[in-house]
Amino acid sequence: MPLTLDATTAEHIGDRAEQQDRVAIIASKRARGSALVILADGAGGYTGGAAAAQQVIATASNLFEGFSPKTDSAQALLAEIASEAHTVIKLNRTLTEEEPHSTFVAMILQPERADWGHVGDSRLYHYRHAALVSRTPDHSLVEQMIREGSLKESERRSFPQKNMLLQALGGPETPEPSFGGTSPLQPGDTFMLCSDGLWDYFDNAELGKVLSTLPPRKAAEMLIAAARVRAKGRGDNCTLALVKLTEVAAKV
Repeated sequence: MPLTLDATTAEHIGDRAEQQDRVAIIASKRARGSALVILADGAGGYTGGAAAAQQVIATASNLFEGFSPKTDSAQALLAEIASEAHTVIKLNRTLTEEEPHSTFVAMILQPERADWGHVGDSRLYHYRHAALVSRTPDHSLVEQMIREGSLKESERRSFPQKNMLLQALGGPETPEPSFGGTSPLQPGDTFMLCSDGLWDYFDNAELGKVLSTLPPRKAAEMLIAAARVRAKGRGDNCTLALVKLTEVAAKV
């Protein structure tokens, strides 16, 4: 079943002094129909977070240039991106007085499948029409407590340490990325990668309704506008990438 994709990225600085999120969609030069979608949310020092997130994007772009679906593993590439970016960010920590680190979520899209990996609390959502198929589990204290039953999902936003990460690129511990994937791809599949400055303001049903009824550009505009209203002047950087798959219309 031939599929076509509609994709976009969008970002807003929120109520912060600097935009420390980075996002990119990179088409493969070697494999027709393949692309890398990646998002990083940096933190640590006034300029350190932005530099760390940019390093994630640069590392991923460089490594993806050599990716060939016929001979290479998508999961292995995602793990290599996380490992190399982590190493470079840690090296930069020794050259500055800042303590930069970054989240990482990336998806390798191929004609018949999608594979993804992540470190931290930037998320990937996979919807099929309006139904949530899966989302990446945050590497955070609050997510761990919810999973263990010591905190309710409804208490997430009011939890004092809701932003505490258990893993990050550039942190003191070597990160262990989590991986996922889906195959075959189907019409109505939508993938959203986003930072916590966006997902913090929506439940799964709200996201599904917007993503299933609007094209990616309009959906991105609506979600960012709604997040800005709900942030009430205290919003974080707000960044997302959307990829929506539809069936190619038959030629008459």
